[in-house]
Amino acid sequence: MLASRKEEHLRICLEEDVRPQGLTTGLERYRFVHQALPELDMERIDLRTEFLGKELRAPLIISSMTGGTPSAEAVNRRLAEAAQVLGVGMCVGSQRAALEEPRWASTYQVREQAPDVLLLANLGAVQLNESYTVEHCQKAVEMIGADALVLHLNPLQEAVQPGGDTCFSGLLHKIEAVCRSLPVPVIVKEVGYGLSGGVARVLIEAGVSALDTAGAGGTSWSEVERRRTTDPGRGQVAAQFSDWGIPTTESILRVREAVPEVPLIASGGLETGIDVAKCIALGANLAALAWPLLRASLRSSQAVIDTLEPIIQVLRVAMFCIGAPNVAALQGTAHLEESRL
Repeated sequence: MLASRKEEHLRICLEEDVRPQGLTTGLERYRFVHQALPELDMERIDLRTEFLGKELRAPLIISSMTGGTPSAEAVNRRLAEAAQVLGVGMCVGSQRAALEEPRWASTYQVREQAPDVLLLANLGAVQLNESYTVEHCQKAVEMIGADALVLHLNPLQEAVQPGGDTCFSGLLHKIEAVCRSLPVPVIVKEVGYGLSGGVARVLIEAGVSALDTAGAGGTSWSEVERRRTTDPGRGQVAAQFSDWGIPTTESILRVREAVPEVPLIASGGLETGIDVAKCIALGANLAALAWPLLRASLRSSQAVIDTLEPIIQVLRVAMFCIGAPNVAALQGTAHLEESRL
């Protein structure tokens, strides 16, 4: 059942428009102030950065997409091969399927294809209220040789999904226990509705090492579930949340204000190198993308590389045109303004 649901999610994301209705990432509201005299050699712009002790050649992560289905093994290996070639990070899809049915473990195991990349394991945080323990988290990390564990928060998706896990009571304490016991860093992310400043603060106080905003404006999982359901009543409930969430830009700003020093990944509707540049200029350390790479991942690792390379090159050109020689300078730029148009 879990495998068929994952396959259905992928199909809907590929074939239907599941972006929020009447809500955007907010990235269109920001523009860089062009610097006609950047005083830089573009070829010497340094895109390298460090995140949780791991060096990346560009400030990008291939965000979680899949695992635990017959088609997922090839997809994840193609993504991993691309990540290795380009020196970017990668997060696998939720590993719950493999913890419940070990035969699916191979669909997540990509360390052979990506021996050097920042590789992130992934579990739903709410599973800690459904009998999962620190040991399950450790198994997820060991399963793929991960550098860190992502615990994702998805209350709205669970609320509108048939049979969803909606007991989030007492979850913070259990996340804290995982952070205390796990030998690798813990990252917490939303799945497309954004983190608020208050939630960011309590997570960091609980021992979480980094956050992923996963703001609204990209894939809306309430829309995915609305299109997936055969129950008209459930579909009507999901439809009411088509414009729900904290837009990506707003979530970055709220989180950065609440926890100024936390390592921060920006995601949620990012598609271009300029989107990546804007998110870093707003305060993120890295940016993560999924949907722009999904179709390419069904073809080949080269197709993923061919999709990512222009994104990285556009990021480099954007940095050149605002006079930012490295990622730290992009983070600290004064040349991003809210558009008056």
